Amino acid sequence: MGYRILETEDVAGYLRERGHWGNDEPEVREVSDGNMNRVFLVTAIDGTRGLAVKQALPWVRVAGPSWPMSPERADAEARAYEQFAKVAPDKIPAIHGYDSDHYALVMEDMSDLEVLRTILNEGGTYGPDTSRRIGEFVAQLSFATSDFGMPSAERKALIAASVSPELCKITEDVVLSEPYLEHEHNHWHPGLDDLAAFRSDPRLRTEVAELRHLFMTGAQALLHGDLHTGSIMVGTREGAPVVRVFDPEFSFVGPIGFDLGLYWANTLVSAARADALGVEGDHGDQLRLSWDAFRTEFRRLWPTRLDTFFDDAFLDRFLDRVWTESLGFAGAEIVRRIIGFAHLTDLTTLQDPVPASRRALLLGRELIVRRAELTSPEDVEALLR
Repeated sequence: MGYRILETEDVAGYLRERGHWGNDEPEVREVSDGNMNRVFLVTAIDGTRGLAVKQALPWVRVAGPSWPMSPERADAEARAYEQFAKVAPDKIPAIHGYDSDHYALVMEDMSDLEVLRTILNEGGTYGPDTSRRIGEFVAQLSFATSDFGMPSAERKALIAASVSPELCKITEDVVLSEPYLEHEHNHWHPGLDDLAAFRSDPRLRTEVAELRHLFMTGAQALLHGDLHTGSIMVGTREGAPVVRVFDPEFSFVGPIGFDLGLYWANTLVSAARADALGVEGDHGDQLRLSWDAFRTEFRRLWPTRLDTFFDDAFLDRFLDRVWTESLGFAGAEIVRRIIGFAHLTDLTTLQDPVPASRRALLLGRELIVRRAELTSPEDVEALLR
C-alpha cells in the first residue's frame, strides 16, 4: 500500500494492519503540537494501554503545502532512535515499529509525562535529574558514535546513512544565516527594533559564519539535532524521575557542541523568563549541571576508546573545544528564537516580553562573540546577573 496521510479515523485500522492493536476499539485523538508532523494518541477505552503514532507529512505542518518537505525525514528519525537505543535506552521512548511506506513511527504513549517547556512556562522547575540526564545522554550518544567509540568503517557507514541535506539546510538557514540578513522569516517585538540592528555587526557575523562552517563540516558524532526543552518530556513513574528525549528527525552527524548549545540556549531563556516573573528555582543552574554531567560521563567512557593514540591531555583539550563551541551555538539559537523564525513561548507568553527578550538577546550575542573568553559555567552565570 502506498503512502497516505493518516486521519484520526484511519489510525485504529492502520495499527491493526500493522499488528500493533487488537480488535477492540480504542480512543484516538490528534495531539500534533510541533512544527513538522502529525501525532496521534491511541488509548484503550479501559485505559490499560496506549500508543503514539507520529507521521511525517509531505510539508511543514504549520505552513501546509506552501512549504513542501520530504516525508523521508522520518527515516532519519527512525535511524536515530535505533542508535539512541543502543547507548541510552532509558532516556528515549520505546519504539514499537517504523513503517517506511507511510513514514510513521509507533512508540510508547508518554501522555503521563509533560513537555519540559510546558512545565517551566507554568512556573515549575527542572528537578534534580533532568539536566544531568540530558548531559549524560549527549555524552553517551556522542562518544559511542564518534571516532573514539566506533570503528572507522562503521563510522563512515553511519555518516553516509545519516546525511540529511534538506533538514540540515533548514538549520543552516534558520539558525545560522537568516537572523543576520534581511529575510522574510525574521520578525521581532517592536520594542527590540534598536537591538535587532546588531545583526549587521561585522564581528558578530564573522563569528556566526565560523559556527555555520563548523555545523556544515564538523562531522564529530551523531546528534539529536533539535535538542531543546520542547523535545524533552519529564515526569515520575513508580516513584522515580523519568526523562525522555524525543523528536530526533533533524538528526545527523555533526559537531557535538550543537546539541549541548541548543539545550543551553533554552535553559538560559527559561532563566530569563523566571527572572522576569520573579520565580525562584533552579533555572540558572542547568547549564552547569548538564555540562558537568556531560564531561563526567565522557571521561567515564574515555578508557573504552578504540584508538589508544589519544591521551588524557588530548581529552582535556577536546572537551575545552566542545565547551567553547557549545556556547557559540547556544548564542546563535537564542538570537534566532527572538529575532528569527519560530520564537519561544517562554518569552512570547510574558505579559511584557521586551525586558526578558532584550536581556536574552544581548546574552546570545555575548555567548557568540566572547565564547573563547568564557571558560567555565561560572563565567556564563556571571552574565546572567
